[in-house]
Order: sequence, then C-alpha cells, then structure tokens
Amino acid sequence: MITNQLALLLLLSVPEWSSALIRPVPGISKAERDGRTLHRTKRGWMWNSFFLLEEWTGSGKQYVGKLHSDMDSEDGSIKYVLTGDGAGTIFEIDEKSGDIHATRRLDREEKASYTLSAKAINKTSGQVLERASDFVIKIHDINDNEPKFSKDTYVASVPEMSNVGAFVMRVTATDADDESYGNSAKLVYSILQGQPYFSVEPETGVIRTALPNMIRENREHYQVVIQAKDMAGQMGGLSGTATVNITLLDVNNSPPRFPHNIYHLTTPESAEVGSSVGRIKANDADAGVNAEMWYSILENDGPDVFSMVTDATSQEGVITVKKPLDYESRRMYSLRVQVTNTHVDPQFSHLGPFSDTATVRIAVTDVDEPPVFGRSHYIFEVDENAPPGSSVGTVTARDPDAANHLVKYTIDRHTDLERLFSINSNNGTISTLQALDRETSKWHNISVLATEISTSLQTRVPVFIKVQDVNDNAPEFAMYYETFVCENAKAGELIQTISAVDTDEPVVAHKFVFSLSTVNPNFTIYDNEDNTARILTRRGGFSRHEMSSYVLPVVISDNEYPIQSSTSTLTVRVCACDRSRNVQSCSTEALLLSAGLSTGALVAILLCIIILLMIVVLFAALRRQKKKEPLIISKEDVRDNVVSYNDEGGGEEDTQAFDIGTLRNPEVIDTNKMRRDIIPEMLFPFRRISPIKDNTDVRDFITGRLQENDSDPTAPPYDSLATYAYEGNGSLAESLSSLESAATEGDQDFDYLSHWGPPFKKLADMYIGKETPRET
Repeated sequence: MITNQLALLLLLSVPEWSSALIRPVPGISKAERDGRTLHRTKRGWMWNSFFLLEEWTGSGKQYVGKLHSDMDSEDGSIKYVLTGDGAGTIFEIDEKSGDIHATRRLDREEKASYTLSAKAINKTSGQVLERASDFVIKIHDINDNEPKFSKDTYVASVPEMSNVGAFVMRVTATDADDESYGNSAKLVYSILQGQPYFSVEPETGVIRTALPNMIRENREHYQVVIQAKDMAGQMGGLSGTATVNITLLDVNNSPPRFPHNIYHLTTPESAEVGSSVGRIKANDADAGVNAEMWYSILENDGPDVFSMVTDATSQEGVITVKKPLDYESRRMYSLRVQVTNTHVDPQFSHLGPFSDTATVRIAVTDVDEPPVFGRSHYIFEVDENAPPGSSVGTVTARDPDAANHLVKYTIDRHTDLERLFSINSNNGTISTLQALDRETSKWHNISVLATEISTSLQTRVPVFIKVQDVNDNAPEFAMYYETFVCENAKAGELIQTISAVDTDEPVVAHKFVFSLSTVNPNFTIYDNEDNTARILTRRGGFSRHEMSSYVLPVVISDNEYPIQSSTSTLTVRVCACDRSRNVQSCSTEALLLSAGLSTGALVAILLCIIILLMIVVLFAALRRQKKKEPLIISKEDVRDNVVSYNDEGGGEEDTQAFDIGTLRNPEVIDTNKMRRDIIPEMLFPFRRISPIKDNTDVRDFITGRLQENDSDPTAPPYDSLATYAYEGNGSLAESLSSLESAATEGDQDFDYLSHWGPPFKKLADMYIGKETPRET
C-alpha cells in the first residue's frame, strides 16, 4: 500500500511546465530529436507547483523535480538559480541540469508548503535568460499523527437515577494530519472501558448513560476510557485515549430509618431545664442536603415535660428537659418520636414515605435534692423604728425527698453586713435586731439559706424587706435663704417666699403649715396653703445703723400622724436699695464708708492696732524672763563634779561581797543579808521593816518646779523635759561624802575586812597594818 502511495506521489510530483520544457515538433521522431538540436518557435518559463511526500524514508536526497528552459542547449552555458523558502538549506538545485532535491525529511505538520523562485542566467555573461518565476512545493500528508485529547483525564458527574441517554459530557480529540486529504484526520470515538453503564457517540464524542436507575448508594464512582481513532476507524489507523472519571450525584431517593424501634434513656431528677437527656439518630443513605433530617415528638403519655431538637452538625435528635422532674411524682415517661427529611424531591416521592417513627422510654432516677422553698422570692414589710425583735415575716422550705429531713434556716451574713435581721433556725421567722430607718434605706435585700441537716445540702432564696414609713421627721426649709429688706421698705412688702421639704413619705401628699414662733413687730408670715409661705414687713423705716440684721424663727408643721414640727431660723439683713428695690449694699464696710472713713484709713487703723499688740506682748515676755532665777547660781554645777576613787575591787570572783543595788534603791537595803563567801553567824536573820514612803521634801521640790513651769509665759507651747538635781534628806544609805566622816581613822574598825575573803586580803593588810603601829 505504501508503494502505491509513493508511485502516486511521484506522478504528482512532475512539474507542470508550460513552455519551459522542450516541446516535441510534429513529424519528428524521438530519435531524430536526439540527433539534432530543435529550435522552439515560442519560449515559455511557467509552472505551478511540485508535490513532495513528507517523512520520506529513502536513502540519500529526495528528488523533487526538474527545471528546464527552452534556451538551454545543454552545453553548460546556462546556470539555474533557486531562491526562496529553504533554498540552499532544505532545497538545492543542480545549476547545470536544473534538478531540485530535498536535503532532509520534511514534516507537513511543521510546514505544509514552501514558496520558491527560480531563474536561468548565462553562466559566462551573467545575462538573465529566464526571469525569476515563483513556484510552490507542497508537502503531501501521510498518516503519521495519532489523535490527541485536550486532557488526559476528565471529571464529570451525572445525577443518580438518571434515564438512559442522559448527557454526561463531551470529549474532543484533534489530529495534526491534513483533514482535506484522505482519512488521516477523520476521527471515530469508541468506549474501551465503562460498559455497560455509559456509551459514547462515534462522531461527536458525547458520553451518555447506558443503564437506567443507577444508584449512588450502590456505586458512586465510575472510570470510563474513551478512544479516538483516525482513518475513520479503519484498521491501520492511529488512536489516542482519555480517561473520564464520572461521579453519580446524590438525589433524595433514600428515606431516613431508625435502626431501633425502642430506645431507653435515663436522667436524674435533678436535671436542669434545657439539659440533654440523650441522643438518637436515624440512618439516611443519601448525602449532603438530601440526608438532612428533622426530629420531633409526636406523642407522649403525660405532661409536656420533654422537648426534642435537631443537631444540624451530627444529624441527631437531642431530647432535652422542658419542665422540672420529680422522682417522687413520676419515674417513667414514654415518647413517640418522628424523623423526616427536610428536603423531599417530588420526583422520587414514590420511593417514600420519607419519614420514620420510634418509641423512646425515659426513666427518672432519684437524687438527694436540697430543700425547696415555697416561693422563688419573698417580699416583707416592716415599720421603721420598730423595736428590736419585731417580726418581719416567715420563710418556709421542705425536703422534697421521701425521707423529708429536717431543715435549718440561716441568714447569709454577706447580705446583712450590718446585722439588722435575725432568723429562727427552726421555723424560719425573720425579726429585726435593731430599729430601721426608712430615710437611710427603704429596702433591705438579704438571702436566707435552708440547709438539710442530714446531708448539708443548701438552697438560697432572696428576701426583699421594705421599710414602711412612719412620720418621724419634721419638715424643714427646702434650701438656704438669703433674705434682705430694704431700708426704704414699706409695711406689707414681700421680702421672701419660703418652702419646706420632709424626708418622710406622705400617704397622699405633703401639707405644711407655716407660722412664727412669737409675734414679731417687724415681720409677719402668710401661709399660701400650697406648701409655701410669704414673709412680709409689718413696718417701714429699717436702718442699718440701728440693726443690720434680724432673726426670724419660723415654725413648720406637717399634717401627718403624729404631727412633726421644727423651727427654722430665717436671717433678714437690712440693705440699701434704690427706688426700684434693687439692692446696692448690705455690708458693714459700706456703712463705714458712708460715715466718712475710706478703705485706706481702715487698713491703717488695723495695722496700728496690730503693731501695738505686738509691742505689749514682747515687753511682757522680756520682763518675765528677767524675773526667773536659775536653780543653781554658782558657776560650779554639782553635775559637773566627778570624784575619782582609786580603790581596787575584788575582781570577777567577788560576785556576792557587795550589792550595788543598795545604793540604787536604799529602801530595799538588808543589813543582815547573808554572804556566800563566809559562814553565816545567824541561821535565821530577822527582816527589817521598810521605812515610810513619805519623802515630803522631794515631793515639795517637784511640785514647786511644776507650778513654776506652768505659770511661765516664756515656756515653749509644746511638751518639754526639765531636769533638776536635788539630794533628799534622811537617805538610808547616808551620805557618800567624806566631809561628815570621823575626824580620825581610828574611829573605824577594819577587822571585818579580814572576813571578806582572799579578794580583800590586800585591803585588810593595808588598813589593819596601819592601825597596829598607831596603837603601839
């Protein structure tokens, strides 16, 4: 077959020469023409096109055709020149013979034709013998390209339960071969994989369903392989394939169904309203919106205690508590519930019904519950100023369990920080602990706790206590009034309008009565009977020189029971006014100015008075300081005298030989105190009676110094410490000075030093040693 095609192409590749080839002369044979040169009578240099087979598989160069001019005598004087597309690279010409060859294999799909130009010239002179003429070399197509799809894999979908022939999608393949020549580009579509579910139209590539009522729940995904073959599908044609993944789209063709007919749930009686009891779920083979369900309660065997909602996320029916449960009242409930698809397709209604029912039995379990009050809150009223212990009201609570344990009542002290109320722990009676004042607080909100004694479970209830008003407050002025009367005022002239307020709460409305406590010759009051009153003048001719202000006591009474009244004082100042009763001045300064003293003069007078007072005070202080004498006139202060003794003590071992406390506190001296360094002479020393604690001389000295400081005007105005040195008389330790000692050392007996032990041996030798020679 290939050989036949090549032969046909070779025949077509002969150039269409019009007069470029030597035309045969009639009557002359081929032998004669070969023997002599023939002369043409008319020259022609024209042709249309050459044809060349693509993808040539022969060896060497591929022959295209031959160019020849009538002026070519074949003596080599003519030269053929080729220009244009691919000249010199793809195509070359024998400049002597005019043969054209292709230097390499050509592909029509890359370039279908080449336009070239040829001319003939004299090789020697370069004269153009044949002008340039264009011709076309067309590449003849062969079936060397297989069909190709635009995608290797396609994705498509079709609703489930579709009828036969339902459109799925269209696939298209292309062939690079020449469509205008032969069947190289004529494609036929067929299905290689996917029967018997789908089919494809051979000419268009449209994929359609081949089976009716395909169900997604049975199989959702299909893989179909489509083939496109050229040469009109004949044998030997080239082909290409593509894969189409087809998904069945869900439709609502599966009704929901409960997996069980009866469900058992339990919930404690303490479950709060709105809490979940349990969940049930129906099965729906559909997907997406077609699987959405709605749950509801159709019937129940008692009060409307439970409700049912749908969880949109999990598509479950949630049963919740709608009313409080009580194990002691009822322990079992039975519900009939229903599930329904929310989106029903009328096209598939014959597959229904798209709903299902089931029975749910709910068991209530017992829980030890806290006490329950009879009300959710309590409101009581109590009169203000009621004596402590007055009853306010009673709260009641009970144990709802069958055991009915005792309940104890208490007040949450965090809500009664002032401890105004108390409660009887047994019967729940609330009473006051102190008198209440409505004007301080009209309401008191407390919380009462009921505690089950056996389990310590508690319940809280709010109690609102309203304090009833009692008329215990007298009315008073509504505000502070600045009242004045003009010096040129006349009798009966209005100077002030007053009103009153009362902190008590009236039954209907406040009604105040105004009056003066005593008859006043200057002013009078007129009650307007609308809780206001007018202050009027009784006379004229007021003068600031006589009286700068007047005090007017006003009595205000209410009409409640018991009647309360108060006396408020109204101060009326006398002021200078113009003719229009406009106040010009009410101050004392203005009065002085009117007497002829200027402001500067008043300031000078005040400064002089202040200076005089300062001089007097200074003079008195100096005289007081001169009269005060110092305690010690001598320059020598006994506190500065230091007496040094060079006596040597007993050392660290002498801990009991001498008691320094004797000098510090002479009253506790004990002359017969036993020593620990020698053997005592008496086993039972007698106790000496303490002297009388009456140092009158020291007390008199301290009292005198105290009075002197209190009356001293120069003393500082703050607490200060005064130190005095004074030696009292009659000290038990006697004087430590040597001035009153014996005239001679012989009056003293130093034998006792020998009994003080080794630490005082040196001292005893010194004094006893001196005494012996003196006696001698």
